[in-house]
Amino acid sequence: MEKIAFVMTLKPGFEEEYKKRHDQLWPELALELKNAGVSNYSIYLHRPTLKLFATLDRNHDHTMADLPNTPALKNGGVTWRTLWKLILIPVQWSRILNLCFILNNFKKLD
Repeated sequence: MEKIAFVMTLKPGFEEEYKKRHDQLWPELALELKNAGVSNYSIYLHRPTLKLFATLDRNHDHTMADLPNTPALKNGGVTWRTLWKLILIPVQWSRILNLCFILNNFKKLD
């Protein structure tokens, strides 16, 4: 299992649309993400800069690259990639971050 984090930039004025699209996450997409080896996926918005910070866990044998071709991501004839182009600034969306610190299994010292 590996944890990845990345930053995307939202286009001005699309904050509510982005949230709405994720609030309406359809069950088929959740299943496709799980089948692709993705779990613990979270996205946070920093409103002043419109930066979206995301983290997820994925199996070492994940199939994330195949997700755009799944039926769930073509729901209603609008592909997820098309949605990204509408509301995200393309140059910024795929910046993967380097891990600097992680705290696991913290135990208080006496």
